[in-house]
Amino acid sequence: MSIVYLGLGSNLGDRLANLRAAVDALGPEVRVLAESGIYETPPWGYTEQPAFLNMALKAETNLEPRALLKHLKNIEAGLGREKSFRYGPRKIDMDILLYEDRIFSNEMLVIPHPRLHERAFVLVPLADVGAEVKHPVLHKTVTEMLVEVDAGAIHKIDG
Repeated sequence: MSIVYLGLGSNLGDRLANLRAAVDALGPEVRVLAESGIYETPPWGYTEQPAFLNMALKAETNLEPRALLKHLKNIEAGLGREKSFRYGPRKIDMDILLYEDRIFSNEMLVIPHPRLHERAFVLVPLADVGAEVKHPVLHKTVTEMLVEVDAGAIHKIDG
């Protein structure tokens, strides 16, 4: 079994229900070990859209990176995610943030997530479930990366 960290986000429809449905759909291929709090975050990249709810998961899986990505994309499609433009609104988004200490890259997938260290909306919830996990390229913990971004607009909600 491999330990993975996943990021989830939603800004269309019932955002909280979308996150819950995504978590519920992960098994049995992915077993959730810990869930972060749920955070309301401003949109990133394209700002003319509703705020997101974001969370992170620590999980274990036997799926290799490409198979895990396929599993997550199938869940997204099953929950009604439609193709949109880059950084556009979405019902559900599921990303592989870290996969053990592996470094992996192909045309479809880069691990660790290439913009992980730049995104407070990822790092804040990730710190809930993996504060001391080290980025295998930058050699910084999640906590160390978090102090380098502006997290002032991110607010924990009761989920």
